[in-house]
Amino acid sequence: MNDIFDALFAVLQERKANPKPGSYTNSLLDAGEDEIVKKIGEEAVEIILAAKGQGNERLVEETADLLYHLLVLLVYRGLTLDDIRAELERRHH
Repeated sequence: MNDIFDALFAVLQERKANPKPGSYTNSLLDAGEDEIVKKIGEEAVEIILAAKGQGNERLVEETADLLYHLLVLLVYRGLTLDDIRAELERRHH
């Protein structure tokens, strides 16, 4: 089943393979791993702040931001959602 994560991941992979001028994703990929992980750290802090007093809507928004940046990191490193699925499956059994 193709869910939003698979669809978004495919877009991110396409941006890496065929950069699009003005794309935020491409600006992150071009900036490199340090910038991507910096954004992941910022989003993680924002999730904590949202969880501790900004309400569920804000928590959902920040979680979406974090997941997006994590997916960008996976694309940057040449990893896939299947790599993550396999690790979760391994842990589940």
